[in-house]
Amino acid sequence: MADTDSARVYAVVINSEEQYSIWPAHREVPDGWTRDGFTGSEDDCLAHIDEHWTDMRPLSLRNWIRDHERTGTS
Repeated sequence: MADTDSARVYAVVINSEEQYSIWPAHREVPDGWTRDGFTGSEDDCLAHIDEHWTDMRPLSLRNWIRDHERTGTS
Protein backbone atom coordinates (compact mmCIF):
# COMPACT_ATOMS: atom_id res chain seq x y z
CA MET A 1 0.00 0.00 0.00
CA ALA A 2 1.63 3.23 -1.17
CA ASP A 3 -0.52 5.64 0.84
CA THR A 4 0.41 4.86 4.45
CA ASP A 5 -0.40 7.02 7.46
CA SER A 6 3.27 7.93 7.86
CA ALA A 7 3.46 9.15 4.24
CA ARG A 8 0.43 11.44 4.45
CA VAL A 9 1.08 15.17 4.68
CA TYR A 10 -1.17 17.35 6.80
CA ALA A 11 -1.55 21.08 7.25
CA VAL A 12 -2.23 22.77 10.56
CA VAL A 13 -5.36 24.90 10.33
CA ILE A 14 -6.84 27.48 12.68
CA ASN A 15 -10.29 29.06 12.91
CA SER A 16 -11.47 32.50 14.02
CA GLU A 17 -11.77 31.25 17.62
CA GLU A 18 -8.04 30.34 17.49
CA GLN A 19 -8.81 26.64 17.72
CA TYR A 20 -6.39 24.33 15.90
CA SER A 21 -6.81 21.18 13.87
CA ILE A 22 -5.07 19.24 11.14
CA TRP A 23 -6.29 18.79 7.59
CA PRO A 24 -4.96 16.77 4.64
CA ALA A 25 -2.53 19.14 2.92
CA HIS A 26 -3.73 18.27 -0.58
CA ARG A 27 -7.36 19.17 0.19
CA GLU A 28 -8.96 22.60 0.15
CA VAL A 29 -9.40 23.97 3.67
CA PRO A 30 -13.06 24.14 4.80
CA ASP A 31 -14.80 27.49 5.17
CA GLY A 32 -13.95 29.17 8.45
CA TRP A 33 -10.46 27.68 8.65
CA THR A 34 -7.10 28.94 7.39
CA ARG A 35 -3.69 27.31 7.17
CA ASP A 36 -1.25 28.48 9.82
CA GLY A 37 1.73 27.68 7.58
CA PHE A 38 2.89 24.41 9.14
CA THR A 39 2.73 21.11 7.23
CA GLY A 40 4.13 17.69 7.99
CA SER A 41 3.24 14.26 9.25
CA GLU A 42 0.28 13.83 11.58
CA ASP A 43 2.62 13.53 14.57
CA ASP A 44 4.62 16.61 13.57
CA CYS A 45 1.44 18.66 13.11
CA LEU A 46 0.04 17.54 16.45
CA ALA A 47 3.33 18.42 18.15
CA HIS A 48 3.17 21.87 16.51
CA ILE A 49 -0.37 22.33 17.83
CA ASP A 50 0.67 21.23 21.33
CA GLU A 51 3.42 23.86 21.27
CA HIS A 52 1.27 26.73 19.99
CA TRP A 53 -2.27 26.08 21.30
CA THR A 54 -1.59 26.79 24.93
CA ASP A 55 -5.04 28.06 25.92
CA MET A 56 -7.86 25.75 24.85
CA ARG A 57 -10.58 28.31 25.56
CA PRO A 58 -12.17 29.86 22.45
CA LEU A 59 -11.01 33.42 21.68
CA SER A 60 -14.52 34.82 22.30
CA LEU A 61 -14.52 33.38 25.84
CA ARG A 62 -11.02 34.69 26.58
CA ASN A 63 -12.10 38.14 25.36
CA TRP A 64 -15.29 38.04 27.43
CA ILE A 65 -13.35 37.12 30.57
CA ARG A 66 -10.76 39.82 29.90
CA ASP A 67 -13.45 42.46 29.33
CA HIS A 68 -15.39 41.53 32.45
CA GLU A 69 -12.30 41.37 34.65
CA ARG A 70 -11.42 44.85 33.44
CA THR A 71 -14.86 46.30 34.26
CA GLY A 72 -15.48 44.20 37.35
CA THR A 73 -18.86 42.98 36.05
CA SER A 74 -20.12 39.43 35.63
